[in-house]
Amino acid sequence: MTQTTGRIDDFGMDTISLAGPLPQKLQAIREAGFTQVMLSARDLVGHEGGLDAAIAAVRASGLRVTGFQVLRDFEGLSGQMHDYKVDIAKSMLDLCAAVGAKVLLVCSSTSAHASGDRDLIARDLRKLAMLALPYGIRIAFEALSWGRSIEQFPDAWDVICRADMPNLGLGLDSFHLLATRTPLTELQWLDPQRIFLVQLADFMWQEIRSVEERISTARHFRVFPGEGAHSADVATLVATLHAQGYRGDFSFEVFNDDYQQIAPAVVARRARQAANWLGEDILRRSVPLPGLMRLREASARG
Repeated sequence: MTQTTGRIDDFGMDTISLAGPLPQKLQAIREAGFTQVMLSARDLVGHEGGLDAAIAAVRASGLRVTGFQVLRDFEGLSGQMHDYKVDIAKSMLDLCAAVGAKVLLVCSSTSAHASGDRDLIARDLRKLAMLALPYGIRIAFEALSWGRSIEQFPDAWDVICRADMPNLGLGLDSFHLLATRTPLTELQWLDPQRIFLVQLADFMWQEIRSVEERISTARHFRVFPGEGAHSADVATLVATLHAQGYRGDFSFEVFNDDYQQIAPAVVARRARQAANWLGEDILRRSVPLPGLMRLREASARG
């Protein structure tokens, strides 16, 4: 029986996975059948027509904005460094609101100047969440696998619970989870209502042997789910989250140097294949895409 909960609307793409100017990226994502997009701040501020034109392009695309990324190295600082990052955060919240994004992604700090004190980290995240409240924006805190003190999602979840703000939740990234080999059994301790974003990617090799290789792989050699060496783990992650009650967005965040040399439409079609696989084969859900039924009918006639 076809279920209505498994449409393509559950999946989106990050603009950072595509080459080219913002309007071209948005067109490729839309024409691939997606209805949502995860925006990068660089796509807006770097748009040749200026910020207002970039915002207009997002609105004209008809795509729902999954979220906005990314605020880095925010927590654990003091003095002038803390004040500086608060100003940056306010500017990013303004941009986030301008494009209608309801989620701001924040990555755990890699700064050598950041404290590892979890109560201090929680205090800073609480402050950020309070700044976001008037905008109606939620903060998704993600553990970078090379973070200074928060590098796995159970650690991120700990400081989120300490901060205790309703608009502060977890951002999950399958790459970082796989790279650190965090047991998927740890997912059982999460409140699915406090998971604000799930980003999906895979990579080609079985294991990562150093932090340097982890960073290099993350920034240059990710692939879409179903294309890499960890497809079964990505599938288990998605299925487990769904079984636990997660009904939020999935977005494909694939940093890949090869994809930066390929037409955006081609890369977007690869993402669509990943959405088909996860939606139909893994979650046993329907993922209707433009022209899909015509393709099936043609295949049956052939």
